Amino acid sequence: MDRHNNKHLLLLLLQQLTCTSRAAESSPPPSNELHIGFRAGPNPAVESFQPLLTDSSGNYSLGFLRVNRNQLSLSVLHLPSSVTLWSASTTRLPRWADPTQLSFNGSLVLSDPHTGVFWSTKTPSGDRVWLSNTSNLIVADGPTLVWQSFDFPTDTLVENQNFDTATALVSSNGVYSMRLGPDHMGLYAKFAGSGTGPGQIYLKHTAMEAKADIVEGQPIYLVLKSDGYLGMFQNGSGPPVDVQPFNTFQQIVPGIRRVRVEPDGNLNGYYWTGSSWVLDYQAISDPCELPSSCGPYGLCGPGKVCSCLDNRTVHGSGGCGPPENQNPGDFCGAYDNNRFRILRRSGVELPFKELMGYKKMASVELCEAACGGNCTCWGAVYSNSSGFCYMLDYPIQTLVAVGDETKMGYFKVREGVGKKNVGAWLGLGLGLLFGAVLVFVGVLGLGWYKLKSRGVKGYAEEDGGGVGVGAYKDLGAASFRSIELCER
Repeated sequence: MDRHNNKHLLLLLLQQLTCTSRAAESSPPPSNELHIGFRAGPNPAVESFQPLLTDSSGNYSLGFLRVNRNQLSLSVLHLPSSVTLWSASTTRLPRWADPTQLSFNGSLVLSDPHTGVFWSTKTPSGDRVWLSNTSNLIVADGPTLVWQSFDFPTDTLVENQNFDTATALVSSNGVYSMRLGPDHMGLYAKFAGSGTGPGQIYLKHTAMEAKADIVEGQPIYLVLKSDGYLGMFQNGSGPPVDVQPFNTFQQIVPGIRRVRVEPDGNLNGYYWTGSSWVLDYQAISDPCELPSSCGPYGLCGPGKVCSCLDNRTVHGSGGCGPPENQNPGDFCGAYDNNRFRILRRSGVELPFKELMGYKKMASVELCEAACGGNCTCWGAVYSNSSGFCYMLDYPIQTLVAVGDETKMGYFKVREGVGKKNVGAWLGLGLGLLFGAVLVFVGVLGLGWYKLKSRGVKGYAEEDGGGVGVGAYKDLGAASFRSIELCER
């Protein structure tokens, strides 16, 4: 009996060792370089991040990052904090399963045989891939750099990474971005229905030209400097044309720095202490100046006290408007038969009105009429003192509460999708049901009437054919009693 148990335990141990060795084979330790012929797939046993390539310092790693439990992103992480610094830009996320794979044959390619290529460096001449100690993913052909991730940033900029007019930082939710113009840095919001292009600009920082003048026609670029500032340059060897200092400007910090376009639309700067990231810079210090700090149809008061434009609605985590009010579309019948209501509110203004276009109008009624007759207008804000009418061509976001009651807002609010349709169908259903009941009652009444008429006529004929027989006259007649006895 003991020998049998020992054999069983030995078999279990061998099976476990075999499984462990297979898992190790499917997820080998990360390399410092990838060479021609490299292939790797996601390991189903890994729950969060599967490293494939590390830098020489061990601070950064390229690998598969689990997203939504069963999908993956090819990303570069800062390993001590697990913060994502870069991700491959894919139109859709691959599955965390076979046959998804990353391969290198001159180009670094993320693909599966069913869907095809999700992402590629498109560098047929590359012979190796490595990760620098500044988190830059590089494809090289001998000593020549043929591709680098620093040229294709996602939402983050790290120290000494050049950011130019050809690139953009885009928030993880895809709504907000940072871009460079000919002489300025801008933050943009692209809400549903806001048309083509980067969207509505809500912050514009023009170069102050403190140390150098902007030369017209020459492109500018932005660099995060280790001295604690965002510098705008036109010439690599020349002084900056603009400096945006951080809280630790010209101070030595223990770790690296980074800036990121956050999901709320702000541009934040951080430095690493060795154990945590410390907030060191915010492009927008007042949260009410962010495009949607209190959500759609929200109202932001001092100290970021959120309420709703419709003061009958309680502010919640999803904002104040029905979800369909963030869908694209116009108000000329293309959406749910043009069903919307009008919401008016005084004492409100736009958080970035100085960057929006406007028309001067003589009255708030004219401003409202201009928006009301415009298919693409979602709302308008009017100032009685200036006569400026600001019209919004995208779904309503957060407004700022002000004490001036002469600043008035006019907003279109879509009714709940299907809300009126459900009411119409319910009314139709009730109407049909009521009609059916009436028909049924009518049929029963007619049948009862015919039976009654036939019975009275029979009774009258048995009594001698009288016509004006009363209702209870013959109930005691012999003929009636004989019928009753037969039925029994």
